Parts: sequence; structure tokens; C-alpha cells
Amino acid sequence: MDRIEKSGEKYKQLFGDGVPAAYATDPDFQDILSRFIFGEVFHQGSLDDKQRELITLVVLTTNQTLPQLKAHVHAALNVGLTPIEIKEAVYQCAPYIGFPKTLNAIAETNEVLKARNIALPLESQKRVEEDNRFEQGLAVQVEIFGDIIAKNRENAPANQRHIQDDLSAFCFGDFYTRGGLELKTRELLTLCIVSALGGAENQVKAHVSGNLNVGHDKETMIAAITHCLPDMGFPRTLNALHCINEIIPEK
Repeated sequence: MDRIEKSGEKYKQLFGDGVPAAYATDPDFQDILSRFIFGEVFHQGSLDDKQRELITLVVLTTNQTLPQLKAHVHAALNVGLTPIEIKEAVYQCAPYIGFPKTLNAIAETNEVLKARNIALPLESQKRVEEDNRFEQGLAVQVEIFGDIIAKNRENAPANQRHIQDDLSAFCFGDFYTRGGLELKTRELLTLCIVSALGGAENQVKAHVSGNLNVGHDKETMIAAITHCLPDMGFPRTLNALHCINEIIPEK
């Protein structure tokens, strides 16, 4: 199939038989969009459709492009993702984009789930308690990043050590330990989230290393960042690829 045929087939798989509203007013633009996203990007790399939709969800959440997020929650369900997997992907964004933006995305997600007759709240995926969230989070942090975590904690100025504690207990204890998504998936999604933020190249590099440590190879990371391209644009995509190449140089 050529990219026009691929685009039509993929769009139908994701969204059904409807026609994008933009065809009524901006057909040229919609053709460019559809053929690039659904006829090319969706077919580059070895990611499956579930991985691609999870990546799309977190980038749209990060960008706060909420109408498109709502459409892709439907698409995520259509390709077989569970409501828990979808919710956990959105929750995973909170440490990087903050609570208000994450709550916006949760509200849009809940509207779709209710429309699909999915009862809320979903089953809890909490795996830590108040008395062990720090220790459990720190353990996951060390599993992903290794010895650098101890060095970061030792080198933090006294008046900033609470930030290191918060990072371990909140980011990794409250979120990375949750059920619903495996650790490898969470770390790949985090790479996409920080890449979409812009100006977070230090964090992108850290999570490139983290992805290596949890078992993702360079090609998987390139495929993930490529899939982010239509939703975050070339500048941030190229910046992320530069970070990947810096940590994992081409042979």
C-alpha cells in the first residue's frame, strides 16, 4: 500500500468510519496531517499500536492539546489498551508537568470512559504506603539510574536535599511503583514526556540512560521520539535525538 492507503486504513482502525471535521474547511491541511501521521509515522520503527497510543496520550497531555487527547483516548481503547493503562499513562505525567495540567487531562479521559460506559473510579493501582513510599521509590530510582542517585543525594546542598527526597518519594514512590504499566513502559513514556517539554535536555539525557538500564535499545528510543514528532514538532524532536546520540553515539 502507498501512504494514502495506509493512512486511510490506520485512521479507520483508530477512530472508526468517521471523517475528520477539518476536511470541510481545510482539506489540504488535513491531507498533509493524515498522510504523514497515519501513513508514515505510524509505520516507522517497531513499536506496536498500543505503545504508540500510550506515547501519543502522554505527549498530548504534556502539550495540553485536550481535544486531541480525548480523541486518542477513544483510539487507545479501540486498539486494546485497558482503561487502567490509559489512566496510568496520564498519571505518569504529573511529576513532570504538574498537577493542574494532569487534572485537565484526567477530566478529558474520564469523559471518554464514562461515554464508553466504563465505571469510575477504576481499581486502585497503589503499591506503596505512607511509611514506605520513600524507600520503595528510592529503590526504583536506583534500579533505573544506578549509583548516580547516591551521588546526587550526597552532593545536594543542605537547603535543597528535600527536593531529592521529594523526587524519590513522589515521582518514583507514588508513580513508578504503581501497577497497570510495567517499569519499562513507564520509563519510555517519561522519555517522551520530558522530550515534549522543551528545555529539559538534561532530563532527556538522564532518561535515555534510564531507558538503557531497563532494557530499551537505541532503536526503540528513536522510534518513540519519532512517534512524538507530529505532536511536538521538529525542534523538540531533533533536540531529543541529539540527546540520544550524545548518550549512545552512532557506531
